[in-house]
Amino acid sequence: MKYNPDIHHRRSIRLKGYDYAQPGAYFITICTHHRECLFGDVVDGEMRLNTFGKIVEWTWRDLPNHIVNIVLDAFVVMPNHVHGIVIIVDDHHMVGAGSEPAPTEPAPTEPAPTNRKRHGLPEIVRQFKTFSARRINKHRGVRGVPVWQRNYYEHIVRDENALNRIREYIRNNPFNWSMDQENPSATRNERNKR
Repeated sequence: MKYNPDIHHRRSIRLKGYDYAQPGAYFITICTHHRECLFGDVVDGEMRLNTFGKIVEWTWRDLPNHIVNIVLDAFVVMPNHVHGIVIIVDDHHMVGAGSEPAPTEPAPTEPAPTNRKRHGLPEIVRQFKTFSARRINKHRGVRGVPVWQRNYYEHIVRDENALNRIREYIRNNPFNWSMDQENPSATRNERNKR
């Protein structure tokens, strides 16, 4: 089908007028291209990462080594999506690379860039998606094959209670996979039980 701007337009799902570079906690969900299950399987309520899932996890944990103003919180890789909490902090609150330890093993496929500068949430997500897709495609021996959907979902975390509820949701996500709306094997009846 030929591109038609009246039909094929992308609407922003961001909160209009909100500065996504300002300090705060953000809950993000990023889905794979066509919701393809690429990263492993959930077995008995536990996520078992395959090589691609391990690359995604490593890329997430490596982000503070490239972006100075973030701290990573709860995170989970699911078969066809990831959930994570990114906390953007003021520069004067930073100590080293953030609260996450630097990775102790080498990158799966490429050296890390050495330039570190302040970024907002859209750039943080873009870097995560780009770095992980590049590493996965290198492992697959292909170039330019989409790994992630074009956009992502975010939620601004407003307070400590919300932060704790989201952490629990992330922690329990593998256990609830059989009812997850992103699970292509879940039946509509299982999803409606929630």
